[in-house]
Amino acid sequence: MSSIKKFQVTFDCAEPERVARFWCEVLGYAVPPAPEGFASWDEFNRSLPPEDRGSAFACVDPTGEGPRLYFQRVPEGKVVKNRVHLDVRVGTGLVGEERLAALEAECARLVPLGAVRVRLLEADEENESCIVMQDVEGNEFCLD
Repeated sequence: MSSIKKFQVTFDCAEPERVARFWCEVLGYAVPPAPEGFASWDEFNRSLPPEDRGSAFACVDPTGEGPRLYFQRVPEGKVVKNRVHLDVRVGTGLVGEERLAALEAECARLVPLGAVRVRLLEADEENESCIVMQDVEGNEFCLD
């Protein structure tokens, strides 16, 4: 039996392109080329029925290592805490003040992009520090 190694992370959201472009900036991801036969994503969107325009967007890791992120428009807004969230690994291998400095620097970079700082979870006997944040539509993620 083989195991699957590739996967896609799907975000339900109100504005797929806006949220996708935010995550491109956070992760260093890129917007993939427009579908074959279209010069741009705008051209592709104009080819769709009005109700489908802007209903989905994606971004990919340019190195091919990370998962594809897919963003799909849904009618309902976010009302409760995420059951799954991304940990953005900016402090890997760092501890103490050095780790906090790396987390704070990344937080300072992301807030002007539309992220919201929720709280700092300080290190304890089991876990290192992390910063809980929200993306441009309120989806939680951690700077870890």
